Amino acid sequence: MTGSGVGRGPDRAFHRLRVAAVVAETAEACSLVFDVPADLAGAFEYQPGQFLTLRIPSERDGSVARCYSLCSSPLTGDPLTVTVKQTPEGYASRWIATNVAAGTELDVLPPAGMFVPRSLDDDILLLAAGSGITPAMSILKSVLAGGTGRVVLVYANRDERSVIFGSALRELAASAGSRLLVVHWLDVLQGLPAGPLLAPLVRPYAGYQIFASGPDPFLSAVREAARAVGVPPRTVRVERFLSLQHNPFDAAAAPELAGVAATLRVTLDGETRALGWPAGVRMLDLLIDAELDPPYSCREGICGACACQLTGGKVEMVSNEVLDDADLADGFILACQSVAVTPEVSVTYE
Repeated sequence: MTGSGVGRGPDRAFHRLRVAAVVAETAEACSLVFDVPADLAGAFEYQPGQFLTLRIPSERDGSVARCYSLCSSPLTGDPLTVTVKQTPEGYASRWIATNVAAGTELDVLPPAGMFVPRSLDDDILLLAAGSGITPAMSILKSVLAGGTGRVVLVYANRDERSVIFGSALRELAASAGSRLLVVHWLDVLQGLPAGPLLAPLVRPYAGYQIFASGPDPFLSAVREAARAVGVPPRTVRVERFLSLQHNPFDAAAAPELAGVAATLRVTLDGETRALGWPAGVRMLDLLIDAELDPPYSCREGICGACACQLTGGKVEMVSNEVLDDADLADGFILACQSVAVTPEVSVTYE
């Protein structure tokens, strides 16, 4: 039934995909390689740095949803692949490690996320810790394959055994020559990465696009390092790893929100529509009810898949875990978290 198992939760359409292979990357991490049939190729087109949302069975809750970054590149012919690292309290990651094998079928939402370079021709500095290498790997391979930019990767891990994609990174560095520099940081030798220690590694590349992915303490250290070398922390694109509280595959009541009744003018897929927007209704719900097929995934303000640009009026966002100051300054908002606070609001997805 792979490819034909199409369902729709309360949030968006998902598809059942077959796992073609499970690749052991380290003792704690594995990659899931998905078989995407030809009729779903369009649904699973993606950009470097995006993620997939998987449904994981749960005896207690029926299922839980987890987002895992794609390590594959859309420009190299890679099969669709995510990497999962087990964590001590991570139910989903442990379930995957124990139960998923070649032939397993999983419900999967289409790719989403904003951790994406604006251009593959720009020079890029990637700072990753642990499984944060996963989206960085997708970006790195894509720049080398489809762009002209130079890439510098600073990759932090506990020890050498924890390094994911170690051999692949060595091969890429050898073949890419001066276009790729890989700097490994090992906690057992250098201590935990902190802002003052990372600053010398960031300084030579302060003019690059800067992307950081990993746990919150690492992201805080990167922001501190950026500030120390004169890079506004808001210009550092970050990817945080947070568990979803709401399951996009299952029904769940949304909390009531304040707001005013408004008219929403939305430009999406080359078409502009005007919609009556009832007070307290989230913008995303309005667009879904109007059958406009907006992009989205988590509906919690975590993934950024539903982001659009505000071109007129004002909204209030209930939660925002993904848009940084630079995004907000550029007018980006999360449709899943926005309610109107002015009678006229305009947004664009173009």
